Amino acid sequence: MSIKEKIKSNPGLKKLAFWLLSPRNQARPRLWIKLFVNPFKHKRGRRSLIRKSVRLDVMPFNNFEIGRDSTIEDFSTINNGVGDVIIGERTRIGMSNTLIGPVSIGNDIMFAQNIVASGLNHSYEDISIPIADQKVSTAEIVIEDEVWIGANAVITAGVTVGKHSVVAAGCVVVKDVPAYSIVGGNPGRILKQYNNDKKIWERPDTAKIK
Repeated sequence: MSIKEKIKSNPGLKKLAFWLLSPRNQARPRLWIKLFVNPFKHKRGRRSLIRKSVRLDVMPFNNFEIGRDSTIEDFSTINNGVGDVIIGERTRIGMSNTLIGPVSIGNDIMFAQNIVASGLNHSYEDISIPIADQKVSTAEIVIEDEVWIGANAVITAGVTVGKHSVVAAGCVVVKDVPAYSIVGGNPGRILKQYNNDKKIWERPDTAKIK
């Protein structure tokens, strides 16, 4: 059994490990983790840029990567506490975005402002326990290459947004988005899709995301 598995299987060791990594009831890592562990654990591509005001709540037990020529703009928050956060190449994460893993973001992607993409959900079923103390579940969000996501959009856990698609401003995406589609509304509905035979964008017969 590896050290990681021993810690996970022992509640006392697990509690101690979390205390060493992060202050009680906080999501951010301790200073020694930021300075002496994360720089060697996480990967940053050439010419990538993370603005000084970005809140990097990244832990060493999950992955964080940002590809070359990609940018995370001011006031954004990145959290990999319950799953990896992977950002590809030539991708811009706009101002005040929140990314909570597991999230995989491809290449040549534009995130506008105030977008939330969270692969995390809280359990709530047991009414005798506060929701904050119940287990969490995760499902990976996948944003494929060349996607554009508009301001104030929300991408929920387990969703895949297909290649070269557009998520309109304010859209709440609760189901997979096919490649070459435009979605908008709450919940998100398909507004247009690219017809490869006609070489045009057109409205589909049905407005619902299948």
